[in-house]
Amino acid sequence: MKKIGLVGGTGYTGVELLRMLQDHPGVEILTLTSRSEAGKSVTSLYPWLTGYGAELVFAEPSSNALANCDLVFFATPNKIAMEEAIPLLERGIQVIDLAADFRFSDTDVWAATYGGRHAAPTWNARAVYGLPELYRDAIRGAQLVGNPGCYPTATTLPLAPLLKANMLSTDIIVDAKSGASGAGRSARVDLIVAEASDNFHAYGADGHRHGPEIAHQLSRWSGQPIEVTFVPHLLPMIRGIEVTIYASIKGGTTIDDVRQALHEAYADEPLIDIVGPGIHPETRWVRGSNCCRIGVYQQHPGRLILSSVIDNLVKGAAGQAIQNMNLMLGLDEWMGIPMRPLAP
Repeated sequence: MKKIGLVGGTGYTGVELLRMLQDHPGVEILTLTSRSEAGKSVTSLYPWLTGYGAELVFAEPSSNALANCDLVFFATPNKIAMEEAIPLLERGIQVIDLAADFRFSDTDVWAATYGGRHAAPTWNARAVYGLPELYRDAIRGAQLVGNPGCYPTATTLPLAPLLKANMLSTDIIVDAKSGASGAGRSARVDLIVAEASDNFHAYGADGHRHGPEIAHQLSRWSGQPIEVTFVPHLLPMIRGIEVTIYASIKGGTTIDDVRQALHEAYADEPLIDIVGPGIHPETRWVRGSNCCRIGVYQQHPGRLILSSVIDNLVKGAAGQAIQNMNLMLGLDEWMGIPMRPLAP
């Protein structure tokens, strides 16, 4: 059994990760840390996790508390892992960061997006972007993985194979929608029921931090700079993401070519589903699972529409992190991964 540490298991992503790790047959949770909840048991905070083996208690964060772990997850805010993960990495412990500290190969792009100077540029240069369907071989040999953002995951999966095949122009529009859990567990007025229910609105239309992450990844697959117009929206639901993507098709490429390219790219990927013509993926089709479902459409010649859905807490965060963990630890990639959605 591989020994796992979890730093910051108190937000939605951390609790989802904790739930899945407790059911994972190849690992045991050795250490949980939290500054705000140190000394408290998991079940006193999350009673629905009662009955999953030995009682787990949150400890104060420290590298010594995590020293006996094989791999440590950081489910913490941005700019925490790039400081606190370094002593663990120097001891040879593997690390997966679920925040944005290690998602950019270029620290200048990271700094422009998140502000300030990156605290660990040397380790950042060794980090692997944790999108298994696209970077599986690199993840297998990685000590440090930056788990992708939820919006970038849902956007990059349908677009990367098409850009690699030189089928699309460099100007792409991403119209994205997410449930309220994507904003985290902190109390905010705009997320209370009276504000979010029976309501729908855009946010970050003048620039959202996931826009540069999307553009950074798509440019790598295109081989040239990609300009992305990215606008997220808040849906009056708890979990789930749907992105609708608009792009121009390069001359001579047909919608059948696009479908064929996606089918070929993901033919051996059990968690990627390219739905049939005329079918529109729904968020409930992926709720609670690590799946991504993709639809392909066309209204006008030369213009392509893609629809992609994921569960933001699973494939967009915790489930993808466990998929990365399995690869890094040499376990079966699908071990402990929720494959089936909770629909209806």
